[in-house]
Amino acid sequence: MGRLFRYRMCASRELKLKRLPSCHLVKGIEYGSEDIDILPNGLAFISSGLKYPGLKSFAPDKRGEILLMDLNEKNSQPTELRISRGFDLAAFNPHGISTFIGDDDAVYLFVVNHPHSKTTVELFKFVEEENYLVHLKTIRHELLASVNDIVALSPDSFYATNDHYFTELILMLLEMFLGLTWTNVVYYSPKEVKEVAKGFYSANGINMSPDGKYVYVVDLLDHNIHVFENHANFTLTPLKVLQLDTLVDNISIDPYTGDLWLGCHIDGFKLFMYDPENLPGSEVLRIQDILSEKPTVTQVHVDDGSIIQGSSVAALYGKKLLIGTVFHRALYCDL
Repeated sequence: MGRLFRYRMCASRELKLKRLPSCHLVKGIEYGSEDIDILPNGLAFISSGLKYPGLKSFAPDKRGEILLMDLNEKNSQPTELRISRGFDLAAFNPHGISTFIGDDDAVYLFVVNHPHSKTTVELFKFVEEENYLVHLKTIRHELLASVNDIVALSPDSFYATNDHYFTELILMLLEMFLGLTWTNVVYYSPKEVKEVAKGFYSANGINMSPDGKYVYVVDLLDHNIHVFENHANFTLTPLKVLQLDTLVDNISIDPYTGDLWLGCHIDGFKLFMYDPENLPGSEVLRIQDILSEKPTVTQVHVDDGSIIQGSSVAALYGKKLLIGTVFHRALYCDL
């Protein structure tokens, strides 16, 4: 049992350094950049300040925030987006995020939130002229109990992953140790909420192909990506599983090629049992032709934690790559 758990956590896994040559740390991000979603115009939304059970936080008393960074600017610095009054900012604890552009070019931002250790999904409308988020509604549902990530389907519907079955820390740890496969993917709309995929050790990142035909779901502890066919009635049919040998976190999609860019953790024990003398590293993978018989998996970036710790996302804009982390800094690289 212990050996299997160590395998699931990629314990003691070490990689050779492989750093992109032209990178710099993003000024103003110190406490995480767990998820990143970039609009076609180069505006990047960044979820920062996550407090997650069992994981390190360098600012446990600081509330979370959504940052905005314009990737068209040469020395762009992120700014915090203001949020409309009436929203409980003090308990804001953002996790996975997803944007949706409506018919009228309105930008909607979905944010997984963990206020007071619970789970909600917050829906915002982005007002670009004023760097402002208007809070439209808070979504709570018994099927959305431990949401990790989300992919928007319309201005009020989405697929979401639950990364644990239990919500109490001790039971969450037990669930991981026993290797229970009780986590799932849920479809949510105001009219219908349903489970659409199940049987994951820990369903984590989720995203969709540019044409909307395929949905990709990460199983963090099974080191793989599940590819589903997405149907018009919002059901998912399993198509294939791509096995990797790393702890994949979030998936970003290149809107032009459909390539998957993955933020990964090298060793789960270093992430969960934080030791400043033995830092959690970062790994970025790119996957081309995932639907083919032999997808191409390229290791793009590896760091031992001395520059960035615990990479969770790698989002592409043109020839730029923005690498985010669960609780540390963010790295901006030229490809």
